[in-house]
Amino acid sequence: MIKIFLVEDDPLMVNLYERIFKLSGYEVEIAFNGADALKKLKAMGKSAPTLILLDVMMPIMNGLDTLKEIKSSSEYAEFKHVPVVMLTNLAGQDDAEKALSLGAVTYLVKSQYDPKEVVEKIKEIVAGYTRDSKIPEVKIKIKSSGS
Repeated sequence: MIKIFLVEDDPLMVNLYERIFKLSGYEVEIAFNGADALKKLKAMGKSAPTLILLDVMMPIMNGLDTLKEIKSSSEYAEFKHVPVVMLTNLAGQDDAEKALSLGAVTYLVKSQYDPKEVVEKIKEIVAGYTRDSKIPEVKIKIKSSGS
């Protein structure tokens, strides 16, 4: 079964995405901040999620620091292959470039996609990942303000 690990501090967003992913047949694991996410990853051991959907702005430990830890720390070596999608309200190019340089496969701005579009993007990435057994090459997806 496909497991999405949703790391998001907004309970309304968690509820919304959890419901949509479960209706799509996915298993959903949830953490409300980066520190909690890292603890839960350690507890998962070898049963890594298929994909991590990671918010940037969170209390205790933000998403960029969490991403850096997952992708570069030997403590999380078994999760380095797991694709990470950043989902955020920050539309800055610098933040997007930093996330991609740290190992995220894409960077989605919440205000530019409705939840169903986000889920469709995640399905595309998961399909590419599970079909090829490697992280697909996905480039940044920031819509221009004029669209």
